[in-house]
Amino acid sequence: MHTVKYTAASVFKYLTLILGALAALIPIVVILFASLKTNAEYASTGPLTLPENWFNFTNYTKAFVDGKMLVGFKNTLIIAVISLAGATLTGSMVAYILARFKFRGSKLLMTAFLLATLIPAVTTQVATFQIINALELFNTRWAPIVMYLGTDIIAVYIFMQFMDSISDSLDESAMLDGASYWTIYWRIILPLLKPAIVTVIIVKGVNIYNDFYTPFLYMPKSDLQVISTALFKFKGPYGSQWEVISAAIMIAIIPTLAVFVSLQKYIYNGFAQGSVK
Repeated sequence: MHTVKYTAASVFKYLTLILGALAALIPIVVILFASLKTNAEYASTGPLTLPENWFNFTNYTKAFVDGKMLVGFKNTLIIAVISLAGATLTGSMVAYILARFKFRGSKLLMTAFLLATLIPAVTTQVATFQIINALELFNTRWAPIVMYLGTDIIAVYIFMQFMDSISDSLDESAMLDGASYWTIYWRIILPLLKPAIVTVIIVKGVNIYNDFYTPFLYMPKSDLQVISTALFKFKGPYGSQWEVISAAIMIAIIPTLAVFVSLQKYIYNGFAQGSVK
């Protein structure tokens, strides 16, 4: 009886994993097939129908050139690098202060971070737009950068979980040697937070890379487009070039896939170590 239950549980476990993998992979396969089809072929075949020509890269060329995706990659890279560097520093600093120093109001700060996440972003867009416009950042790369620089509660929690695994004796030893709080943070704490930093960069970086609303609203100039807004060029009121959009999506997936594959060990270590604290 026990063997039957164990076998049934194993079958259910693997069946669930297979269904989850299919749910994640089928949309990508559909997009890949569509990117290799002509307009007429796309309109006359099903989503899972194999393309007639597997070496039809016309859609990719059109998406990259007409969509000015190179400009989009450049702007996305500039915005992401500055935003992630600033958000990582501020997030780790906040976590360092909350984890190492006990002071009146620390719990209030954590509550403020939590409350900020509960407020729907759409309800603050009018005020946010007025602030960005008053700072004369509208139609500049600094508009989304300033908005992305804000530290979120997820980053703070990830850093705090790692801070708990770093012994306080390191801080005390450094202070006995005459190190200031800034030296302790910069020379000791920050290097030890490497797995957490990579985790935060991936989580926040994906959100920045995929964000369409913020660049579309605050950077409408064509030379300031990012990857997400570049795809919008092939969607019009009189029809959409879905096969070209699919090719652009496949091009946009490549950088995130490369980054994930190269940094996946840090991501897994970051979530695993943070979850056991």
